[in-house]
Amino acid sequence: MGFRGAECKWHMVVPILIGLGANLPSPRHGLPVATLEAALSALAERGLQIVARSGWWESAPVPASDQPWYVNGVVEVRTKLGPEDLLALLHGVEAAFGRVRTVPNWPRILDLDLLAYGSMLRSGPEPPLLPHPRLAERGFVLLPLAQIRANWRHPATGLTVAEMIARLPAGALVRQLPQSGASG
Repeated sequence: MGFRGAECKWHMVVPILIGLGANLPSPRHGLPVATLEAALSALAERGLQIVARSGWWESAPVPASDQPWYVNGVVEVRTKLGPEDLLALLHGVEAAFGRVRTVPNWPRILDLDLLAYGSMLRSGPEPPLLPHPRLAERGFVLLPLAQIRANWRHPATGLTVAEMIARLPAGALVRQLPQSGASG
């Protein structure tokens, strides 16, 4: 009994990880937590199966600035979409929520990042870059990720989530919001 290549492609379950963030209120949904909850619903309405989700975490803006703190989380999803189509879907949801891409690291109503697509490695210039190039440097990604996929390893470095967390600089301003338990 062997594998038959493409026929088995979509039957394999690979962790697809998406980061969510917001630091501006939405005119339609209100505060960032409500916006992120609505974004999760929008992802499910567009056919993504949410397998696990972290709690919500607050983090200082990176790089440091006087903009409002972010609320962040991570979800694991299943989909038959390839990485390019999934990224397009994420950008479509952002646009539907009123995000306009202008200045990098600018305050935003909604930010959806494709963090990892299984063990796929993709480097520039065409997106999506996989895994997300700054994933290992971001406590606001790693701490929520540890809640849902503590055993996940970075496909390029082989580091575990715990090992990446241990390498974060001291003083990273990330804290879990109360009453935001993870499920998985």
